Order: sequence, then C-alpha cells, then structure tokens
Amino acid sequence: MKNTRTLPLLTLAVAALAAGTAHAQATLKPDGRFRAALGLGASTSSGNTDATNASLTFDGVRATANYKTSVYANAQYARAGGVTTGEQFRLGGRHDQDLTPSFFAFGGLDLERNKFANLKLRSQGSGGLGWHVLKSDALTFDIFGGVTYTSDRYISPMLIDGRTRGSYDYAGLLIGEESTHKFSETTSFKQRLTVLPNLKNTGEYRANWDAGLAVAMTSTMNLTVGATMAYNSEPGPGRKSTDTLLTVGVAVKFE
Repeated sequence: MKNTRTLPLLTLAVAALAAGTAHAQATLKPDGRFRAALGLGASTSSGNTDATNASLTFDGVRATANYKTSVYANAQYARAGGVTTGEQFRLGGRHDQDLTPSFFAFGGLDLERNKFANLKLRSQGSGGLGWHVLKSDALTFDIFGGVTYTSDRYISPMLIDGRTRGSYDYAGLLIGEESTHKFSETTSFKQRLTVLPNLKNTGEYRANWDAGLAVAMTSTMNLTVGATMAYNSEPGPGRKSTDTLLTVGVAVKFE
C-alpha cells in the first residue's frame, strides 16, 4: 500500500518541478535544533518555444520556547527568445526574542535585487516589538511593529522627489502579522504580511505578502504551493506597482 501511494505522488512532484520553483518551508519545532528546506526548479524548451526558467528557495529556522531565528533566500531567473525576462534575488534573516510569554523583540536584515524593477540592491534593517496572540504546536499568530532603515541602489538613475538619483535612503515604519498552521502531521501552511510606510515621503509605502502550503510526500520531501505579492506605491516611471508570483514544486527538508 505504501509503494502504491508514493508512486503517483512522486510522479506529480516531477511534473511540478518542471513547472516552476518549490516554495521551501522548514519544519518549526521549539527544540533548539536548526531545520531547513531547499526547493529547486528548472525547465527548458527549444524549437517553436525557446525558453529557460530556473529558481531556488531556501528556508531555515532554529527555535526554542523563548526565541526563534529564521533565514531565507530565493532566486528566480527566466529567459525567452534569447532575452532575459526575469532576474530577482532575495536574502534575509530575523531573530525574535521573548521578553515575556506574550511579548517579544525582533531585529532583521533583508537584501533584494530585481533587475526589472531597476533595483541593483535594496538593504533594509528593521527592529521592533511584537505580540504572540496565539502560540501552540498547531497554530501560531503574531502581530508586530517597529522601524526600518532602507538603502536603495539603482541600476539606472531614476527620478525621485524631483531629482534624478542613483541611490535613495530613507527611514520607515514596519507593521505586520504572521502565522503558522499545522493542519495535520503531513500538511502545514504559513504566511506573513508586512506593510512599510515611508517616513521620508508621507503617503508612500511598500507591502509584501508571502504564503506557502506544504504537503509531505516522504519524510524528507514536500509537495509545495507558494504565493508572493510585492506592492510599491511609487515604483518609478514606466514600472508596475504590483509583482506577483505563484509557484508549485517540490522541496527537500534537512532535519
């Protein structure tokens, strides 16, 4: 029975991997051990359609009853008809430290490059306080807020605040929520929403939402579905405010 069930799952996983990237999701357990997950995706075609797509995601976490340290990385690259159509990299980490059973302090650093958003490098440091609204093995829900400092470097100079600039630094606020859901021993879901108002230019803000569903196929392999949305109220001339990415794939866990 076990082999009969695993075969169609693995067949589905191979098809999913060819379709895109896996949204890697590390297992969260408060035992002090570091756990990670790695998702890889690639596809190529030739003939009537000449296209290449490659992607990588990484998620790592170490948690105890009093703190959580998490790191992530993802990269996407796409090329069609001899022209690069996608190139984006993100890397970051955050440490949450409980001050009381209900409240915690956090600090984080995020780095991003997005060629088609004209972003050579965005460096963002953040820190603040949060509240564990719910905290159990099956469900966690946190809300948090703080301050950020962002340094943007552009591939080509762009018009900002009436001037053509190659870089732009600004302070901001951070407001967000995140949750993890363990539906069963084999199915889990997590999501995070952050809103980042710009203190230098009131009314401007960015928002990011990331979500992922993982279903275990074996003890070390997950079938995953992921969604990412990034919004910028002032993306720059000729650029869209919203970027979205939907992914289906497989990820390997390291525990």
